Amino acid sequence: MVLWSSCHRAQAPASKRYPFTGRVIAIEAQNQSAIIDGDNIPGFMEAMAMEYKIKPATVVGQLAAGDSISAVVVVVADPKNPDAAGDYWLENVKVTTHAKSPPALGPNAVHAPTAGEEVPDFSFTDQDNKQISLEQYRGKVLLVTFIYTRCPFPDFCPRMSGNFAEIYKQISTNPGLADVRLLSISFDPEHDTPEILREYGFAVAHTHDPALFRRWKFVAPRASNLPKIAGFFALTVKPENGLITHNLSTAVIGRDGKIVSWYHGSDWQVSDLIKDASVVRAGKNQRNTID
Repeated sequence: MVLWSSCHRAQAPASKRYPFTGRVIAIEAQNQSAIIDGDNIPGFMEAMAMEYKIKPATVVGQLAAGDSISAVVVVVADPKNPDAAGDYWLENVKVTTHAKSPPALGPNAVHAPTAGEEVPDFSFTDQDNKQISLEQYRGKVLLVTFIYTRCPFPDFCPRMSGNFAEIYKQISTNPGLADVRLLSISFDPEHDTPEILREYGFAVAHTHDPALFRRWKFVAPRASNLPKIAGFFALTVKPENGLITHNLSTAVIGRDGKIVSWYHGSDWQVSDLIKDASVVRAGKNQRNTID
């Protein structure tokens, strides 16, 4: 748990600075940020892969996946809620080791979902402790993202859930999106029980109406099935000291059970997924395979 000191001067929110080292996983140029597998930061957090804004933004263009870096992570408390996680970014970023040439693709290469690819019929336990599978969504447009309920940083899992909450509002009021469904998949099945997922769902959707789960389910797979699911969706999951190092993965699946689009990291907007769903409604299940 991160503790913040109270801010008594409105003009100067409390901030802390920590030495930082890590390895660049991916560049999110549009967000002027990078996904970095960060080492343990004593007094702040354990080792974790997450997205960091980079300041100044011009430094982002100087980084490449695979680079090892040193930096300073700046954490600024929210003056209205000093006990909550506030804003954060990296500055004074320096490359300590440049990325080597990427290895040739082989049997261990990361799989990235592609448009038109059929999604395996993975199964899960939902927030009502019922068994469901992706096969049940045939005939619907399915939006999928991955989270774990303990993730504390606003630009990671909370951002994915916040975006899905906005999408849920739109599909609930727009008859043109009546066949769109949402699926938030936890990659922390040991902790994220049906009871916890149910309460998490109510919290992120800002409602306690069970009707929520007709269109938006919160699920977790069996631990033994997680590697296959993560492998298909290019999801990196690495438990470490009670936390989980992970990246982000979001997909749109058409009525025929095939990938329409896939987004790595947080480099997507609510409007992107709504647009993708609209493409399917227009009878175009795979954007990249239309003649």
